[in-house]
This record gives sequence, C-alpha cells and structure tokens, in this order.
Amino acid sequence: MESRIVSCRQDISSAFPEQTPAAKRKDLSSQFSSVRKVNGDGNCFYRAVCFAHLESVLHSPRALHRFKDRVIQSSAVLSSAGFDDSSFKHHLSTVVHVVEQCQADEQEDTLLRLFNEQMTSDSVVQYLRLLTSAHLQNHADFFCNFVEAPNLHTYCHQEVEVMAMECDHVDILALSQALEICIHIVSMEGDEHELAHHIIPEGAEPSLHLLYQTSHYNILYPRLQD
Repeated sequence: MESRIVSCRQDISSAFPEQTPAAKRKDLSSQFSSVRKVNGDGNCFYRAVCFAHLESVLHSPRALHRFKDRVIQSSAVLSSAGFDDSSFKHHLSTVVHVVEQCQADEQEDTLLRLFNEQMTSDSVVQYLRLLTSAHLQNHADFFCNFVEAPNLHTYCHQEVEVMAMECDHVDILALSQALEICIHIVSMEGDEHELAHHIIPEGAEPSLHLLYQTSHYNILYPRLQD
C-alpha cells in the first residue's frame, strides 16, 4: 500500500512506540479513541492543523463559511507584511478551493482526497506558512522576544516560509491567532510518566487535538463522553 500524506483514522494503539511508558499509554488511550497519521516531511504541523480544523467544522455550514471568510481576509495580512500578491495568490486560491469543496459535499472522503493530492496539499501548507510569517512580522514587537535569530524577518524567511522546516512554539501561536482557532497539543515527550497538555491560546476551547512525539504531529480524536 502506498504511503499517504494523511491517513485514515487508526486505533489509538497505533500511536505508541514500543518503549512508551505504560502510564502514558493508558492515559492517552483513556482520553482519545483514534489517531490520524500525517506524513513526517517537516510540514506535518501545518497540514495537521488545517485538516483537523476543516474536519471539525465539516458539518457546520456557518463555521465553514466563517473559516472561508477568514482565509480570504487573511490576504490583507500578507499584503500588510510586504508580500507581493504574486507570491501567495495561487496558494490562497487553493485553500479557498479546498474549503469550497468541503462546503459542497461535507464529506470526509473529499477532505482526505484533497489533502492526499500532493500539489493541493503542499499549496495549502505553503499558504499557512506565509500567513504565519506575515502574522509574526505584523506583530513583531511581541514575537521578536521569542525568536532566536538575528532578527524576526530573517527567522521568518529562513525558518517559517520554507517548506519542510519544522515549526516552533512561536509559529504555532502565530498561526492560531491568525486563523482564530484553538489548538490542544498532547505531548509524549519527556521522561515523566504523564502526558503534557498545551492549549494554544491558553484558556480557549480547542477545536482540534494534536499528538506531538519526536518532533512530529498527528491528529487525535477524543473519546465521546457518556
């Protein structure tokens, strides 16, 4: 079977490496029922966020419309950061097209098909990277304090906009602010026997859940509460 960019849902047990402590295994299994694997190509965070958010609003026409509006309006964010239209127009059109396809039939299969088309999927990721960069630069007074680079512009140009570059916490915060979505990250890292939970931005209600392990992000699905 060929490897997919975004997989079908799998049982949560498939998320555990052999050496996973039993306590973490039990904790994750009690909270989440399944996982969707995302290809580890350095773009997994951006791809996972967009797929998971669209999936979470797939059956809500109002939420899909609101997200589409947000994406269209975000072109102004890129323009105000100094990006030329020609550098992002195609990628913006791709994201809008994906959202419109979701609006048309509200099918998980459609979303999965689009994200497994390499050109479409990568174009979505590229737009999210440019948007993250633009948001960082438009709020430079705040974000410059968290970036280890000669300056924020250099950081954005070398670390954020380039495909296959792994994301940092500052990028996650910037994208969540730019798209106005809340992300719950469950981290398997560290020697502790407990999972670490991060809600970005803090205090909000997350619309999507990601599993972070060995510098990689997959999509998590909470167990339905009785």
